[in-house]
Amino acid sequence: MIWQYATRKLLYGLAVMAGIVVVVFVLFNILPGDPARMTMGQRADVQSIDAVRKEFGLDKSKTVQFFLYINDLSPVSYHDETVANKEKYNYVKLIGLNNHVLVLKWPYLRKSYQTKRDVTTILAETLPNTFILATTAMLFATVIGICLGVTSAVHQGTWIDRSANAFAILGISAPSFFAGIVIAWVFGFVLSDYTGLSMSGSLYSYDPFKGEVMTWRNLWLPMLTLGLRPLAIITQLTRSAMLDALSQDYIRTARAKGLGHYAIVYKHALKNALNPIITAISGWFASLLAGSFFVEYIFGYNGLGRATVAALEMSDFPVVMGSVLCIALIFVVINILVDVLYAFVDPRIKLV
Repeated sequence: MIWQYATRKLLYGLAVMAGIVVVVFVLFNILPGDPARMTMGQRADVQSIDAVRKEFGLDKSKTVQFFLYINDLSPVSYHDETVANKEKYNYVKLIGLNNHVLVLKWPYLRKSYQTKRDVTTILAETLPNTFILATTAMLFATVIGICLGVTSAVHQGTWIDRSANAFAILGISAPSFFAGIVIAWVFGFVLSDYTGLSMSGSLYSYDPFKGEVMTWRNLWLPMLTLGLRPLAIITQLTRSAMLDALSQDYIRTARAKGLGHYAIVYKHALKNALNPIITAISGWFASLLAGSFFVEYIFGYNGLGRATVAALEMSDFPVVMGSVLCIALIFVVINILVDVLYAFVDPRIKLV
């Protein structure tokens, strides 16, 4: 049953990804800007620009470019049987047809217009940093948010409840880019002598004696900025779900049986209030990966977001398209995993 459900969800996810590929290609091919001219510079001659367009396939019609892009992304694709293509795609030959081959390969995201490096390599270097930032921000938001929400619900109507609600409203109201500027200025500049934090910096820094080392203190401010809004949402959602759960008949029955406060709140009420919280956590985690773009740019954090913004400024569309597809794939995978997780958290939900 679970495998049938997962397979159906996987097919749905593939359909979603196919639609995203079409939208992404159309969107980035109608944007203004000439990638060839951005690559060669404004003073480049016409022959040089035409040579770059030919190298990247920009001289072909948009329809041909689209099918070539789909062919590159597809794990099963059709290519000329040449040494250059073998090195480029690193494929496994399935069927040979004259001078052409049907091959099995990893999706090929092409090369950067600016650096001529594989987009996959760029993503592999920057995505882990963004994943660490999003994961720590989500852990921070989840732990603090659930604790504040539960405490607020248990102490409904008190100053604790009002303070938690005020904090949640403030967190929801502050956009990440504004909160990032304020947090960077206060903790990274005004109070830097006390916090030991700086306004900008990446997760990895170079030490002349140790080489590349992790600089965890550069993670604190972007993590706080990125986790502020989901923290506020999770606090309010947990409070609402807990108030609803604490008013149910099974809670009154548990109290009548003489169960302790801890068992009633955490083993009964919180467990049954987790479904909307899990939905929020999963959705926000995927959103944080995408929302980290401006936060990384503000703090100079070397991640996928910063690389994407820099590529967009230079009309380096393969990098931007690759990062968008990567984030979309993460969204789809997380949604599938969460749907399956529901059945384990709440036995009332059946996989059909």
